[in-house]
Amino acid sequence: MTHTHDPRPAAGPHRTPSAPDGIRLVVLDMAGTTVADGGLVERAFEAAAAELGVVPGSADHAVKLAHVRATMGESKISVFRHLFGTEDLARRANSTFEKAYGELVAEGLTEPVPGAREAIEELREDGRTVVLTTGFARVTQDAILDALGWRGLVPLTLGPADAGGRGRPFPDMVLEAFVRTKAADDVRQVAVVGDTSYDMLSGVRAGAGVVAGVLTGARGEDELRAAGATQVLPSVAGLPALLRGVA
Repeated sequence: MTHTHDPRPAAGPHRTPSAPDGIRLVVLDMAGTTVADGGLVERAFEAAAAELGVVPGSADHAVKLAHVRATMGESKISVFRHLFGTEDLARRANSTFEKAYGELVAEGLTEPVPGAREAIEELREDGRTVVLTTGFARVTQDAILDALGWRGLVPLTLGPADAGGRGRPFPDMVLEAFVRTKAADDVRQVAVVGDTSYDMLSGVRAGAGVVAGVLTGARGEDELRAAGATQVLPSVAGLPALLRGVA
């Protein structure tokens, strides 16, 4: 009898695989991770809700706001599809949301998380490719980059529309970064970093070697670890040192 080798690893306890040759590609979330949100998402939601006739203080408003808070990190158009049911209403809400958020950014109400730019520069000095991702539309992402003076800081920025339309918790943006940059040969050479459970899930589903949560945004350590975080940091400022220790 001829026996063929089964390349699959033997069954055993789940663990995050170490990245061969270290981490080469770092996929960083924006709002809450590298960019201080300051409650702007909720303020922009208020404008979107008002546009569709949701009465502030009503039970409907409370339920919808709770969903917005629970889905931080998800594609905003996906959130509005869930909240309002039809594509037309979702697009109206999303358009109002993006306009309101852009106006808040233009008023100077956004700033980097302390040490974020320096961390990105350190990562690049260490030879790693950095990609910034978001659940916002391209116009809003660009407004944030412009407000912070971050145009050209990284070679690639992605939103859901750049990865086939699906945002987090799907792995699509992470995998799009992997394919487009060609910075890594193996998904285990990718680090995914964010402040929400959906960021962690997207990294886990992509097979990233490092899935790191930060405590500068929407979720605490327990929630981030429950969603698959392999490490949790006080902020993204500690990421370069962490990755230097990843085999």
